[in-house]
Amino acid sequence: MKERISGWQRVGSQLVFILYLGVLFYLLFFSERYGRTDASEEYHYNLVLFKEIRRFYQYREILGIQSVLVNLVGNVVAFMPFGFFLPVIWPKSARFLFVAFGSFLFSLFVETVQLISKVGTFDVDDMFLNTLGGILGYFLMWLLFLRRIALQRRKTAAQ
Repeated sequence: MKERISGWQRVGSQLVFILYLGVLFYLLFFSERYGRTDASEEYHYNLVLFKEIRRFYQYREILGIQSVLVNLVGNVVAFMPFGFFLPVIWPKSARFLFVAFGSFLFSLFVETVQLISKVGTFDVDDMFLNTLGGILGYFLMWLLFLRRIALQRRKTAAQ
């Protein structure tokens, strides 16, 4: 994949990735909309896998669709750029297991900072959804990459 990405594409991807990380950190640690400015005196955490996912699904009518989508789908979508751009900006990381483990470690870092700073909740469900998002971003990157190769082959065959 390294030889198929031009220098300017890699630099552009690096800039977009840095912008993505800035927006992500703002939303996760400083956004008033998601209650990030109200640091608690207590630690909040969930160590039971699927507990919060099940709760959001079970009470979806009470919580409202927006709350459910922000929590469940938002965690997946928020980490898709991580899985998409990591192999592009760092070609040595273009392996599935590297991206999956990297997404998990990055999510663990985010959740740990939220726990220590008492802004947000350390939630293993978030880690699961974030890692899933990184994996889906990786697969999207590969689908687009394979499509690009197919288009190049068609173009070459037509000449």
